[in-house]
Formats: sequence, C-alpha cells, structure tokens
Amino acid sequence: MTTADDRSSGDRAYLLGVDTGGTFTDFVLFDSERLRVAKRPSTPDAPERAVLDGAAGLAPADGPAPRLVHGSTVATNALLEGKTARTAYIANEGLADVLTIGRQNRSELYKLEPACQAPPVPFDLCLEVAQRSAPDGADVTPLDAAALEELVARVRKLDPEAVAVNLLYSFVDDSAERRIERALIDALGADVTVCRSSRVLPEYREYERGIATWINAALGPRVGRYLGRLKAGVGPLAVMHGAAGTVDVDQAADHAVNLLLSGPAAGLLGARFAGRLAGEERLLTFDMGGTSTDVALIDGGIRLTSEGTIAGYPVAVPMVDMHTIGAGGGSLARVDAGAMLRVGPESAGADPGPACYGGGGERPTVTDANVVLGRLPASTRLGGDMALDVAAARKAMGGLTDTLGVDVAEAAEGVIRVANEAMAQALRVISVQRGEDPRDYVLLCFGGAGGMHVCALAEALGMRRALVPVYAGVLSALGMLAARRSRELSHSVLKPLAAIDAAAIDRRLADMRERGRRELAAEGVPSADMEARISADLRYAGQSFTLSLPWRGPEETGDAFHAAHEARYGHRLDLDVELVNLRLSLQGPEPSLPIPQLARGDGVPDPVERVHVHDVDGDVPVYAREDLLAGQRFAGPAIVRERVSTTWVAPGWGCAVDDYGNLRLQG
Repeated sequence: MTTADDRSSGDRAYLLGVDTGGTFTDFVLFDSERLRVAKRPSTPDAPERAVLDGAAGLAPADGPAPRLVHGSTVATNALLEGKTARTAYIANEGLADVLTIGRQNRSELYKLEPACQAPPVPFDLCLEVAQRSAPDGADVTPLDAAALEELVARVRKLDPEAVAVNLLYSFVDDSAERRIERALIDALGADVTVCRSSRVLPEYREYERGIATWINAALGPRVGRYLGRLKAGVGPLAVMHGAAGTVDVDQAADHAVNLLLSGPAAGLLGARFAGRLAGEERLLTFDMGGTSTDVALIDGGIRLTSEGTIAGYPVAVPMVDMHTIGAGGGSLARVDAGAMLRVGPESAGADPGPACYGGGGERPTVTDANVVLGRLPASTRLGGDMALDVAAARKAMGGLTDTLGVDVAEAAEGVIRVANEAMAQALRVISVQRGEDPRDYVLLCFGGAGGMHVCALAEALGMRRALVPVYAGVLSALGMLAARRSRELSHSVLKPLAAIDAAAIDRRLADMRERGRRELAAEGVPSADMEARISADLRYAGQSFTLSLPWRGPEETGDAFHAAHEARYGHRLDLDVELVNLRLSLQGPEPSLPIPQLARGDGVPDPVERVHVHDVDGDVPVYAREDLLAGQRFAGPAIVRERVSTTWVAPGWGCAVDDYGNLRLQG
C-alpha cells in the first residue's frame, strides 16, 4: 500500500478548508490521505491577508494549488456593520416604503421612546415604477416603454453601486422584473450589480422578499471584490453558503445573501461528520470561538430555516437553524453601573485579543479567566506557536477585583460562571424551548474555546454525555471539506392542496431542477451525480406559519401534514391544507474524507506535565492529544492539550478515547 510519505506531492489532490472567524482563521489541508491543521490570527482590516498567508504556509511547494473551500464572515460582518454598497430599490407605484415600514414590529414593546432606526434604503434611493400585476399574474398596469425609460434615467442619475428590483407577484409572473433588469444592465454596465426578487427569492411576502433582494444587491459588490482578491491569490475556490453547501466563486457574488452564516454552516457539517464517526446521530452542538457561540440541534440531519434574522432583518433564504450569542473566548468582562458582572457581547477580537495573547490587551476576557484559574496551562501554545502571557492575564483580571470585592481567582471564577450561564441559556433556547429534552442528546463542542466549558454546560443541562471531536478546534474548516456543492431553490404556490394541478407542480419542479442543474453543471457536477430532495411548506387555511414536509404528492403530503401538526401542536383541524412553497434541494456527490484510526492502547496515558488548577487539590495531569491511543481512559480533573484547542475534563467526569481520537466524556 502506498503511504502519504512515499507518494510525490504532485500525485495528490489537495483540498483546503478555511474558516475566517473574528479572532482566528482556521485551516485544514487534506491531501487525499491525511489532514494537516493550522490557526492564524484573523486580519479584520483585510480578511484575505490571513487566508493567503495561511494557505501559503500549508500548500505543498512542488504540488498543485489546493482547491480552497472558504467560509467567510465578510457578508455577515458587512451587514452587521452597515458597510453595504450604495443600493437603489425599485418597487411598484405606492410601495417604495415597504422596506422602511416592514412588519411594524417593535424590538422593545413597552419602551415609550424607542430609538429611531435608519431605514435599510434611504428614501432618496427608493424608486417607484408604474406597473402592477394581479395575484394571478395578470397585468393590471402594464409596464410601458416610456415608464421603463424614465426609470432607467432616474437610476442612472442616482449613480448606485447596486440595484434591487422587487415587484408585486413577481413570483407568479416575472416578465416585468426581467425587462427592468435587462434595461438596467444595458444602461449601467457590468460594474453595477442588478438583482431581481424573482431570482433571489421567488416567494410571497413582499417585505421579506424585498429585504432578501436588497441584501443580495447591497452585499454583492463587497463580496465580489473580496472573493476576487482571494481568487487571484489562491486559485480554485468555492465558498460555503448558509444552507451548508458550497457555490463556486464565480457564482458566489450573485448569491451574496446566501453566504450569510457560511462559517457556522460549515461547523454543523463538521459536527455531523464527527458525530457519525463516533456513531452519534442526535447531537446538541455548541461552537465557541473567540467572539461568539453558535448552538444548534442535529437529529440525523442539519435543520434549515427560512425564518432567520441577522442585524434585525428577516433573512428568508434557507440557512442553518441555529442560535447565536455574543459570548466567546475573547468576550470582555466588566462591572456595570449596578455593580453586576457582565461578560460580552463586546469582544477583544484578534487585535489586541485577550490580554494573555500578549498583543496589548488590557481588559479581562473569558480566555484570561481560564488562564488565571490554570485550566489553560501556562505551557500552552495557541495555534501551536503563540505563548501565553499569564502575568498579563492576571493583571487584566485584577481590574475587576476592587469593584467586586474578591481576589483575582474568584473574579475569574465569576467570569466563567456568567459566560457559562449565557451559553447554557442559548442551548435551552435551541432544545428545551422547542420541546426537546437535552438529556436525549450528546453535547458536542467545538471551536477553539469549546472544550474549556463542555463539562460545565452539560451539567447545567442535566446531560451526562459529551463529545469533544477530533480536530474540534478547527471543526468548521474540516466541515468545509465535507460540504457538497448544492443549491436551495424555492417557489411560492399559495393554493389549497385540493385544488393543486399535479402536472403544473411537476412543471414548476422541472423548471427549478433545470435552474439548479445548470448552475451545478457549470461547477463541473455531472447531472447523473446530482441528488434532489423536494419538500413543501404547508399550513391550514388562515394560518400564517407553516410546517415543512417531504413532498409526495397532494394527498399523501396532506395526510402527513395533519399528523405533523398534531405531533407539534397537539391537535389537527378540519380545514383545507394550503401548499405555500415548494422547495428543491439539489446536491452534488458527498466528498470522501477518510479519517485514519488511531493505534490501540489501554490503561491511563502518561501526562506530559502536571499543573496547579485553582480549587483542585493536588496537581492536575495534562495530556497531549496527539499522543493519546484508542481505548485509553482517564478521569477528571484533567487537561487535554492540542495545537488548536484545549479541553478541561472537570472533576466527576471521565474520558475515553475512541478509534478516531474523539474524546467521549461521561459524567
């Protein structure tokens, strides 16, 4: 058998997963036989710099350029920070202010003087056109040539970077939107991004459809420029989208709204992959990085939602169903005006980072608290080469002691408890508040800081089993290597199932399948290798919310809806069932990612050192994860150290190493 060491690098195919986070950028290189991992501090001012530097350090000197799969925060951060392109918004006459009015929901219901929020699109960039369609798509006010010419002239005068077109009932008949799109492209040229709602999100609800189209247009130029710089430096490139698949870089800017949550989506793919290695299908996951923590529930498959919210805007395109809070290893601790200890959401980020990083940070963080308590030993090398500055961590934590009236160690314990409670509450939101018992799941942690808190969070939820997967510190980057090329397509129908014309549904699905097939074929996916999954959003007549079920024809799907509604809400109704949206998920083949099994061992491994940990009698053993063998076991308190993360096995917990190097924790 040929080994990784006796093959020339030129004979191998290289695949590189890169996840850009707020604090670190993670890398996993797969050369068809083995994995190499690395971490580098992120460069928020120019995110591509960390990516290019890390890729250059891992890429083989004498082999082909790796195909890079990238999860980026560029789209999400641009939306959160309001750094979007100057975008014009086009609507029907009388509807220019739909995005400003929204649903008239108030984030603080009882606040008598709510803060005034800026509209998504300034009023002077909102345009109207004399065109109107009926709900069945029939022309009420046709779009004439003069109105179109005047609209184009007004847009040209505004000199936008992007244009979003959102007309009523365009999901039924999009001919008017297509005419406007064509006229704008001809008049403004390729440098201006033009997006029409019938392509971005062909679904009912003009507000949600309009927001998705505006986001897609407003993010397109920035995402396109960033990916262009990246492609010029790394070569072959695919980008994760928020529904846990990939899109080729040449198509990614046209799908900018779909790139939101791309990194977290890859994390869930990595979690599912690691769970299957360990034989676990039901997982409660938490990804604790430097800036935030993402939690989700996996029950065999990854759940998607079209009801996500980012920066206060509804994002109705399919994306992974997760809950995010501003608590991470870099979250800053402070004492508020009421003398209460607070942790996050403000983060030290990558620059200056936590005080213990030695980058000039002076305010205490969660990571500093773990260093002060000794759970993150002084000998740790973050990312493999970054030494810890224990003195700086203690000095930063000392800033809390006078106000709280405690010593440094007690202040650090308080910071950990507050951060843990915030993360435990997030896990309850994704499980208990949805009718799921956390005790029926395994708690799987990942991210650079996840292993430090996994035992405490499991205890808070009454869980007795947890899993720290192999490559946990870079699991999102690993998940990108396991991602399939895919597209998520949808289309509104809005008809009772009893009135559905099955042939018309088949034609609609064929159109959706052909669009997805063309896009995947352009990425080199053979039609024979594409897998399609069809689902439907259904509701009782008069309801607003839907349940999504596999589509098996009107009668069978209707029966399944009655049963699903009763299971979810405890009752079924004698009302017509409506088909709201058709959904088609089209995927390419699943990549092969063999993980080698560890050599077998037994007994307790030998520690590489013993360290003092606050509030623990006697020194605590520190194990090097790369030295562990399958079958070895040890009891907490213990620390497992590796290049990209550290795990704190709390007192009362035991750890067993499985065949792939996953740490199985039992409380």
